[in-house]
Amino acid sequence: MRAHNLGDTVVVVTGASGRLGGPVMQRLAAEGATIAAVDRDPSRLSVHAPGRAFQADVTQEADVVGCFQQIGEAFGRVDALVHTVGMWEGRPFLETALEDWDRVMRVNLTSALLCFREAARLMQGRGGRLIGIASGQGADRGRGRQGAYSASKAGVVRLVEAVADELAGDGITAHAVAPSTILFEEGSDQQGVPVLDLVELVVYLCSPAGASLNGATLRAYGTAR
Repeated sequence: MRAHNLGDTVVVVTGASGRLGGPVMQRLAAEGATIAAVDRDPSRLSVHAPGRAFQADVTQEADVVGCFQQIGEAFGRVDALVHTVGMWEGRPFLETALEDWDRVMRVNLTSALLCFREAARLMQGRGGRLIGIASGQGADRGRGRQGAYSASKAGVVRLVEAVADELAGDGITAHAVAPSTILFEEGSDQQGVPVLDLVELVVYLCSPAGASLNGATLRAYGTAR
């Protein structure tokens, strides 16, 4: 595990009680970052001072705007955002109702738009990092029975590229990490990427070493087991 100095860095982690968001938050805090942990139910979080927990449904614009206003008031700035909120859904294309499509888009793509936008507003004049979670289905090729999911994750990749291109002059960079199957259990015999390996990529992007990257999609597919 490589050490990164993230002292005096304010990092927003969305979905902070989730299976990915929790390890990301803990690892960043271990490197000295101050964490603004965002979750629909902040009572599930244990955030060490000087970090704080904030409540928001990140699919709702008013929630996101209000949440980032509170973060700005609490810390005065945001140096990085790690947006881990997302969902997977698989169903046959001919059985995909508009309601199904809209739900996946709201959780995976609309939430990224809202959180990226509000974080970037707090980064203006200082610079910062915006990090979203895509997938192999979004970065390389969609899969059957995953139409909505594949399209939403491809949208995250294109959003990252567009934001990176537009905000580079302000010192704001944007990145996507695209895992294959995330392995949350140790010793899994599946093909995929262990969650802690994925966390290390995120920490790298938040660190000074990640400053040279912008608009990149890091494919984290792991190795065959």
